Amino acid sequence: MRKSELYRRVIEYFEQAMPVAETELHYGSPFQLLVAVVLSAQCTDKRVNMVTPALFAAYPTAEAMAQASEEDIFSYIHSVSYPNNKSHHLAGLSRMLVEEFGGEVPDDRDQLQRLPGVGRKTANVVEAVYFDRPAMPVDTHVFRVANRIGLTVNSKTPLQTERELVKYIPEQLLPKAHHWLILHGRYVCQARKPKCGECGLTEVCCFFRRQETGDKETGDRKTGDKEIRRMGDKKTGDKEIRRMGGKETGGKETGDKKIRRMGDKETGDKEIRRIGGKETGDKEIRRTGGKETEDKEIRRMGDKETGDKKIGDKEIRRMGDKETGDKEIRRKEVKGAV
Repeated sequence: MRKSELYRRVIEYFEQAMPVAETELHYGSPFQLLVAVVLSAQCTDKRVNMVTPALFAAYPTAEAMAQASEEDIFSYIHSVSYPNNKSHHLAGLSRMLVEEFGGEVPDDRDQLQRLPGVGRKTANVVEAVYFDRPAMPVDTHVFRVANRIGLTVNSKTPLQTERELVKYIPEQLLPKAHHWLILHGRYVCQARKPKCGECGLTEVCCFFRRQETGDKETGDRKTGDKEIRRMGDKKTGDKEIRRMGGKETGGKETGDKKIRRMGDKETGDKEIRRIGGKETGDKEIRRTGGKETEDKEIRRMGDKETGDKKIGDKEIRRMGDKETGDKEIRRKEVKGAV
């Protein structure tokens, strides 16, 4: 699908699904909107709306807040994120508005960005929301949703995302489109668990298509009752394959038998161990010296062998080069006689 067609379909969907899209911040003037947006940085609108009523009751204008100390402002906003920095910024921007702009919020983005604590995103919000200018503020929701749907590709920064969106979205729709993407990201296309089942954009969404086709499997999707994980370059269903060096070890089941790869052999009910250079089934072969035994144990003592096998009731021991039945023969060296 061409990008222009993707943008057309996305805009059509939002115009039908979200004909009214507005900021959720509460404010009564451009100054109060500016303060609320500064407070909303890395903080939820819900939390901001909990602290601004008392703050605006005490300092409704830039002139009033310019008279307050940072400690006074902090006492009202201490429950938001980064309250020390934000109280410092609010005190500074209020004084600057009074000293340089007559207490009024400028409607120019460059002038807004001169204020303490005001960056490009905050300035764009004030431009789009209050002054209805063709601006596209990019926050974390806009950045994520635009990338997932495919409105932006390989965008690394909010500025890159902003420029791409402005290029394809009609100018008169930019202020509303900003809220479309924010609200969609806040309530549907959430960061950790996107609610794809509730989304009307799945037919065109690149993120949803990747999840369905499995181009990139990360264990997030399920096929039937089996969880698919990509580990190394193998796929497993009920069995897990791990890449260990250049070998694969399974956990696959064949009937009642568990198959393990140990070295380069496979076993069913019996375990094969490599000991020396031999393999065993139910019996264990140990190489001790240079001989092998089954039921009996052979030990190499020097260059002689001693057994422990029994023949009838007689125990045979090899001592030197003689064998005895019930009696024991010892070799004694008696100068030429036995």
